[in-house]
Amino acid sequence: MSEPPILTQRRDAVLVITLNRPDQRNAVNLELAEGIAAALDELDADPALAVGVITGAGKGFCAGMDLKGFVDGQRPWVGDRGFAGIVRRSARKPLIAAIEGFAVAGGLEIALACDLIVAARGARLGIPEVKRSLVAAGGGLLRLPRRMPYHLAMELALTGDPMSAERLHEAGVVNALAEPGEALDAALALAARVTPNAPLALAATKRIVEEAPDWTREEMWERQAEITDPVFASDDAREGATAFAQKRAPVWRGQ
Repeated sequence: MSEPPILTQRRDAVLVITLNRPDQRNAVNLELAEGIAAALDELDADPALAVGVITGAGKGFCAGMDLKGFVDGQRPWVGDRGFAGIVRRSARKPLIAAIEGFAVAGGLEIALACDLIVAARGARLGIPEVKRSLVAAGGGLLRLPRRMPYHLAMELALTGDPMSAERLHEAGVVNALAEPGEALDAALALAARVTPNAPLALAATKRIVEEAPDWTREEMWERQAEITDPVFASDDAREGATAFAQKRAPVWRGQ
């Protein structure tokens, strides 16, 4: 029996999602895309889970779309989640990408759909689509100019050449560097700094940071209030204040 294209493992409040096509450099076919979408559904639906970590089996994170499947007419899109089951609609909860080796084309776009990125030193990240008469339409051209200097984004996009994890860390795209082979451990350590926080507040905070750049000055406070008012009125908000006053750890209920 062949290995499933996606593996999931629960580590306390973290769901580790592993892209599991190492012989194909974890290239995205329809089955892998559907597996990612299902894993994100699991993450968002389970109140015991707070954070997702996406990593790749084998020597690298992901080489992007399976071009053989593309030539055969396969399109690895899943409903409103888009390419790879993630790039258009990610998880409601925080996601961390843990990159070893390489994350190129759609692989980098999967990482960019995450909220935090940890990469091993020496890893190569890029969007080489122009070298194959394709376009980085899975979010690379939309997200990179918002997250790094314009001319660096253009260098990635127009040359198709990869950049090192170190350079992208300096540019602010990569949050943390790890030694080779330790990206997942570093991502789990970063997740451990997130998981103690209140789930309603985390989801609201992520949503605001994602959506606010598209709000006008006239609407931004009203749009923010629509998201934050239910959090301030929640049982968890009262628990957070009470726990602070009583000098104890809060017990979140997600309501």
